[in-house]
Formats: sequence, structure tokens, C-alpha cells
Amino acid sequence: MKRQEGGFAESVREEKRRQYEAMGISGQVYTFGESVLEALQGRFAQIDAVAEYNQLKVLNAMQEARVSEACLSGTTGYGYNDLGRETLEQVYARVFHTEDALVRPQITCGTHALALALMSNLRPGDELLSPVGKPYDTLEEVIGIRPSRGSLREYGISYRQVDLLPDGGFDYPAIAQALGEKTRLVTIQRSKGYQTRPTLSVQQIGELIGFIRARRPDVICMVDNCYGEFVETLEPSDVGADLVVGSLIKNPGGGLAPIGGYLAGKKECIENAAFRLTSPGLGKEVGASLTALPSFYQGLFLAPSVTAGALKGAVFAANLYERLGFCVIPDAVQTRHDIIQAVRFENPDMMIAFCQGIQAAAPVDSFVRPMPADMPGYDSQVIMAAGAFVSGSSIELSADGPVKPPYAVYFQGGLTWQHAKFGILKTVQNLVEKGLVKGDFS
Repeated sequence: MKRQEGGFAESVREEKRRQYEAMGISGQVYTFGESVLEALQGRFAQIDAVAEYNQLKVLNAMQEARVSEACLSGTTGYGYNDLGRETLEQVYARVFHTEDALVRPQITCGTHALALALMSNLRPGDELLSPVGKPYDTLEEVIGIRPSRGSLREYGISYRQVDLLPDGGFDYPAIAQALGEKTRLVTIQRSKGYQTRPTLSVQQIGELIGFIRARRPDVICMVDNCYGEFVETLEPSDVGADLVVGSLIKNPGGGLAPIGGYLAGKKECIENAAFRLTSPGLGKEVGASLTALPSFYQGLFLAPSVTAGALKGAVFAANLYERLGFCVIPDAVQTRHDIIQAVRFENPDMMIAFCQGIQAAAPVDSFVRPMPADMPGYDSQVIMAAGAFVSGSSIELSADGPVKPPYAVYFQGGLTWQHAKFGILKTVQNLVEKGLVKGDFS
């Protein structure tokens, strides 16, 4: 029996290798990838353990909120008495251990969710402080760092920033000095965005919040949680954040949510956001869920496993590209706190080749060749690769980056680990075929 099982396993391995070759992955690149993968089984087991914990957490939240079949039916019009919408927000509040949550298809993206949180909880004369350096590019116009109509700056809300130290740590003396009487809200971006700084761990975020609380207990601490949900067993709301904010076409949507964003946190902060999203006097009571609820519920249910697959892809990419001699952030052995993997290249041609490899691995629009282009909200041309079932979904296999020094491309997503693996191998194959890789395939 063991001999038969061994023969079957060997047969499957050989068929798998042939399938990769049929889909354009050379024997050299495939063998190199398998050699990298051999050393990662311990890391993958740790990722699976976190996913199991988070899966139980989500399941428990759904059971405690008494999710029923009736919750999957949507509403139209005003959306009054929307059982599914109200129950889903209870589920999110339980998952994030917060007083309340706002989860709506009317929130169009992560930037919208963050803008909603800021604009609803800041008033003219208040100051917004970022103690973790420059925010994500699209928030610059929301804040007014780059002039834009309707920005916080136009409404008399000022902004102050404290850069991280060269080693990625917090500049606590400068933060203490920046916490003035006008400081009303502190925004903490967990992920790196289009930067090459380390992503912040939940523990680091908790330490920063504790430092701020000791000096200004009345300040609202908000965390941009995009790309970080379900990567660890804790969320920023477990370590003192008043608000956590994110997009449903990233981790918590599980690849199924077609649109939407969430805010979870203190009841007053959530109510402020609801009144801003709809109208004063209406708040959470309106907002039809239409047909979105089944994908919102099922996407959240699948999110821990989908996030785990994306994390495995990120770890694989880091180890593979580090072996090839490239600078990767995080590096091959660092602990993960989001699903993003940055790879720094020598020139824009390498960036383009990488992204075209990701596109060629997609289930949708695999025949398209992405090229750099101007994008709203960015100060340079950006290249984006994503052949996704949901347009722009970055929990699906995707890669992007601004085409400017240090020529870093940001890889994330993959609804399954197997797809993420193929996508990474396809990037290497594309670089090899274009004569751009200088590395060791031993």
C-alpha cells in the first residue's frame, strides 16, 4: 500500500510539473521555486495556525449574532429595517471587539472609508496628527497635503506629521511635542503603502497608542487597517484603537465582496461616521443593502483562509526574490503584519516585467499587457497588474507601484496559495525571458 501511495504521489508531482511547463514555466524556474518552497513548511504551518484561530473567531461572531437565512436577503429604497445589514454590523463589531461597526456597500473604497472616518470625527479648528510619517498617496488630497476640493484643509482642519526614525521606530520625543491642544485625532497607517518602511505590528500599534493615551487620553486613535486584517490573532482594536478602518475588496471581503468598506470602533465615532455617510438625523437607519449581503457574509467567513493564502504567497515571493539577489521588504525571515510584499528593482523595465508576469498569470484579462499610466490621486505614473473577478480587488493576485525611484513593486493577494505561487513563478519567468534577472538558480 505504501509503495502504491508513493507511486501515486510521484505521478501527481510529475503531472504538476508538466502542467506548469504547459503554462509557460520552464523547468529551471519551476525547480528553483520548489527548492525555495522546501524550506517554508514551518512558516506555512504558523500561518495556518493563525488562520484557524481567526476562522473560529469569525464563526463564533456569526453564531453569537444569530446570523440567519433571512440575513442574506437584501433591501431596496431607503433600506429601513434591514436585518441582514444590522446583523452584519454586529458581526463586525464582535470580530473586532468594538462597541459598534459600519459596514456598507455605499462606502466605495478604502480611501473613502478613511475619508469618512476623518471628516466625521474632526471639526474646523481641530488638528490631525500622523505619528508614522507620510500617509498613503490617495489620502494626501483628502487631508490637503496636495490641494484638492473638499479636503480637510479647506474645512479648517490642520495636519501635522512626525516621521519614523531611520530604523522604522517611532520618534517618541517628537510625537510628544506634536501632541498639542488642537490635536483631535491621531491616524496610524498599519501597512507601508507605497513606501519601503516596515509594516507596523499590532503590538507596536498598541505601544504607540499607550504612549499617546498617557499624554492625551481624549484624542481619538484611528488605525488604517487595510491589508492587515486576519494576519495576526489580534487587531488594532484589541490594543486600544478607537477606530479601525478598511476596505472590503481587501482582506475582510474574502475576494467575494464586490464593493464596500468598514469602520469598527467606539459607538460615538461610528455614529458620527453614519451621519456623515447618509444624513444628520438618519445615520445608520438608511442605506439599502441591495444584493450585496450574501457576498459580504460569505466573504468575511472565507477571509481568514484567503488571507492565509495571500500570506503564503508573500512569504514565497520574499524568499524567492531574496535568493535572486533583490532587496525585499519584509525580508525572507521577518514576521508578517500585512499581506504586502515589496520587491525593489534596479530600473523601471524590471518593474514592468514583474507586473506583466502577474497579469499573465491572472484568470481574467491574462492577455492584457499593463503599462505605466497617470492615475488619479498619485503624483507619478503608476503601473497596476490585476486580472481580478472584482475590479481593483487587491486581495486577489495583483501588483502595482509608482514608476519612480526606488522602483519598488508591491505584490499582494491571491485567492488561493496555489494561484499566488503560479503568479510569482510567472514573474520570474518573464524577467528571465527578457534577460533582466541576475541571480543564482542553484
